[in-house]
Amino acid sequence: MKRLIAVWKTLFALLVAWTPALLAKDCKVIRFGVDPSYPPFESKAADGSLVGFDIDLGKALCAKLNAKCVWVENDFDGMIPALQARKIDAVLSDMSVTEKRRQQIDFTNKIASSPTRMVAKAGSNLQPTGDSLRGKSIGVEQGTIQETYAKTYFEPKGANVVSYQNQDQVYADLKSGRLDASLQDEAQAEFGFLRTPEGKGFEFCGPEVNDPKILGSAAAIGLRKGDVDLQNALNNALAELLKDGAYQAIAKKYFDFNIYGD
Repeated sequence: MKRLIAVWKTLFALLVAWTPALLAKDCKVIRFGVDPSYPPFESKAADGSLVGFDIDLGKALCAKLNAKCVWVENDFDGMIPALQARKIDAVLSDMSVTEKRRQQIDFTNKIASSPTRMVAKAGSNLQPTGDSLRGKSIGVEQGTIQETYAKTYFEPKGANVVSYQNQDQVYADLKSGRLDASLQDEAQAEFGFLRTPEGKGFEFCGPEVNDPKILGSAAAIGLRKGDVDLQNALNNALAELLKDGAYQAIAKKYFDFNIYGD
């Protein structure tokens, strides 16, 4: 009898210890890493709040999952280290899926698709080629696919590739004349710079650049390797948003074209 009582006490103790973990799982919190220098995907409003396509999409995903969104501001080049160090649970910051990144982290299904374009002063006649940019200074954000592309194709031809901590700094130096051009996501450049007063006098130069190995094919939410539960949950929630039209409604607030792609 004493042995049976001891067994029941042990089982009860295990149940008590296990229950808080269960409750914690039921009250889910998703910590999204964001770079608030990249409108219209994410930026700060005048009151300091975070706004943008990624922010609204994250809120909609959390609503589908009955989870609480927590936004963790981070420089883009620190996103993957922060994810691996468990400081965040996911990267929701217009991060393109590339094979190099797949070696370090996992991804959800795609959330958006936009090519890479170069911006320079109107009438500069610059082209996104190594020969055209020889002796010129090109600004890129640290840790981006555009930085990798510029260092691979422009720098060996004599261009000066300048990496910045965030995209706001890139545009600041482009406007001041310290840069001859900048390389970034097309949708970001168009809606976050060229269509704003700050972008007056600048334009896209040449066609979009293309190298699937470096630039990837689309943006998705970055996740820690092996975090299958969160990956499945976000993929299911995203599929629901696409099916019920909520995704399209969010995208329409920020873009006048199909940001999701085919």
